[in-house]
Amino acid sequence: MPGDDSTSNKCSIIIPSYNERDNIPILLWLIEEACSKASIAYEVIIVDDASPDGTQQAVKQMQQVLGADKVLLRPRSAKLGLGTAYRHGLQYASGSWIILMDADLSHHPKYIPTLFKVQQQSSADIVTGTRYTAGGGVSGWNWKRKLTSRGANVLASTLLGLRVSDLTGAYRLYRRSVLEQLLHVVTSKGYAFQMEMIARASALGSSIAEVPIVFVDRVYGQSKLGRSEYTMFISGLLRLFFTL
Repeated sequence: MPGDDSTSNKCSIIIPSYNERDNIPILLWLIEEACSKASIAYEVIIVDDASPDGTQQAVKQMQQVLGADKVLLRPRSAKLGLGTAYRHGLQYASGSWIILMDADLSHHPKYIPTLFKVQQQSSADIVTGTRYTAGGGVSGWNWKRKLTSRGANVLASTLLGLRVSDLTGAYRLYRRSVLEQLLHVVTSKGYAFQMEMIARASALGSSIAEVPIVFVDRVYGQSKLGRSEYTMFISGLLRLFFTL
């Protein structure tokens, strides 16, 4: 059962979304299946940034099926950034453990029980899904994108002296108190955000464990990753290198 250090044993899953109408219903069903089988009490908080494709309507339909106590829609008026989406969702979270994951089905909910199992075995403050250890991987990317991602992670972990294999991964379980602390100090945006979360956590003395996952490229919708993301990653990496 998740949680061992707060008033609640519930897991709160925060999912930022934008134009994910086709993915959200499938994702919510898979979360329900994974958590029910593992007897994990959970809630999902969808932070939708005014998607024009009907994402919010899809969430409301799933509320009728799974219950408004399990599926919470907490929309915003516009796209305001990943970090602010997490902060917004955290305001409504009631769990002592927080999972952050993507809405595009690249993060399969079947790994949720494993995240908690590893946390209980290690007592880690953060358990992060990794594509870059034995048992992990990426499906649906061409070799150039795989090489770019792997190279970025090796470069970042080397420069920052971190023993984490997937600094840019976004599928993570956080002790709530640790996440709250990190969201107050992390300033990076885009691709560099997840890297700074781990770098700051390590600097603050938080313990980090890893779980191998297979990342699957989205089937529906379009990727939000563009050239500007890579630029922000490099600038963010250099800033952390000179300040941490």
